[in-house]
Amino acid sequence: MNDIQINAAFDSGNIEVLSIDGATARLTIRRDRDSDFFQWFHFRVSGAQGRELALTITGLNASAYPRGWPGYQVCVSEDRQFWRRTESHWDDGLEGGSLTVHHRLAGDLAWFAYFAPYSMERHHDFIARIAAADGVEYRHLGKSLDGQPIDCLEMGDGGMQVWLYARQHPGETMAEWWMEGALELLADHTSSMARELRRRCRFHIVPNANPDGSRRGHLRTNAAGVNLNREWHDPSAEKSPEVLAIRNAMDASGVDFAMDIHGDEAIPAVFLAGFEGIPSLKQEQRAGYNRYAELLERRTPDFQTAIGYPITRPGKANLSMSTNQLAERFGCVAMTLEMPFKDHDPAPNQRQGWSPERSKQLGRDCLGALLEWLVDRDPA
Repeated sequence: MNDIQINAAFDSGNIEVLSIDGATARLTIRRDRDSDFFQWFHFRVSGAQGRELALTITGLNASAYPRGWPGYQVCVSEDRQFWRRTESHWDDGLEGGSLTVHHRLAGDLAWFAYFAPYSMERHHDFIARIAAADGVEYRHLGKSLDGQPIDCLEMGDGGMQVWLYARQHPGETMAEWWMEGALELLADHTSSMARELRRRCRFHIVPNANPDGSRRGHLRTNAAGVNLNREWHDPSAEKSPEVLAIRNAMDASGVDFAMDIHGDEAIPAVFLAGFEGIPSLKQEQRAGYNRYAELLERRTPDFQTAIGYPITRPGKANLSMSTNQLAERFGCVAMTLEMPFKDHDPAPNQRQGWSPERSKQLGRDCLGALLEWLVDRDPA
């Protein structure tokens, strides 16, 4: 039989073919440009109708997060709409660490990815749709190194300045799925929750802070190989214009509440990370963060507080990271939301694992928790 074809020459594509023999292939992931980071993959297989694929991605012990592979199941779609998980076997002793995917195609085409992709074309379609909604204002914050726009959507008439931003790390596509859920709710004028949030808050929302890395198929960096979430102390037009544009806009508006949306490769759960180690930590800041986490955990079983990152010791926060920088800079309540590439083990879904659908619902749940948090602070 003929060899299958494998291609990644498209928006957010990433894979390199080492060899193909029939329906069996050996692959490797291309590193982010000018960087050692790699973990994100996204490619298409054709010519395999009714055949059992065996696709082995090699060299993964050197990837950004080797602990992300044990227990991980690859995402696959045959229509690019619904993404599910398929059988995947991790072997840390085979070819420098390998993940072998077994999948039988119903049709001739299938797409495989580290997580359900969120393309730049979908991003532009979504920006156009939400920007056209009543009460939504579009704002161009600046340009990326590749010349792509840094899009910001603003709405609401309240005095609470709320910043939501996602995909500093472009391979964490669940972050922009989260944005879809959150923005669809906020732009819905039939929703009483959205009306009240817009009454109390002024929202500034950046659905994709790293469009270059997204289009290039990077895991963690922009076009210059820079990790944007290590640039917030001193962003520059030469290396990190994306952060510079966003932080300048934040300086102009002020920040009262901020959430940075991410995905975690290794931890099979949804959790928050805070700013406990900042030099000027105030008790009311920490209390506000803890209260938000309590409200979100009460609201949805897709969030928990038992596991997450270690708490930073007092005075030891890394101020180059956005959550720490904003909490220190503005005295606000800031947080990083992490979703899994695997599944949310406390509330698992065998067919899809963590998914776009669950990410979107979590976006809505996070806004519901924000409204409760605001009512706690100011019942009026």
